[in-house]
Amino acid sequence: MNKRDKIIYWIATGLLSAMMLMSAGMYIFNNDTVITVFTKLGFPTFIIYPLAVAKILGVIAILSNFSRKLTEWAYAGFFFDFVLAAAAHIAIKDGEEMGAFVALALLFVSYIFGRKR
Repeated sequence: MNKRDKIIYWIATGLLSAMMLMSAGMYIFNNDTVITVFTKLGFPTFIIYPLAVAKILGVIAILSNFSRKLTEWAYAGFFFDFVLAAAAHIAIKDGEEMGAFVALALLFVSYIFGRKR
């Protein structure tokens, strides 16, 4: 992997990780707001804390690259999270789907350049 590819990988992965950690933090520390949004989107609110934990564990799996299979599962989990979030926002027409699309773009860049590692 050349230097340019490493820089692209770490920028995309760093931004993706920051988004996921901020999201998990919001799920934990700003729970009332998240409950309101989840209810509006039609999602059950009991998944908020488990989803926050899953996001944190996914970031750890991707950054540590401890196990290739675990890293693949983390990328897959994030992919489904982002696609479902975008679809939910589009379905209720609240105009908030852009964050999910940005996260998807970062996910693809991180994944593609991470495979070169």
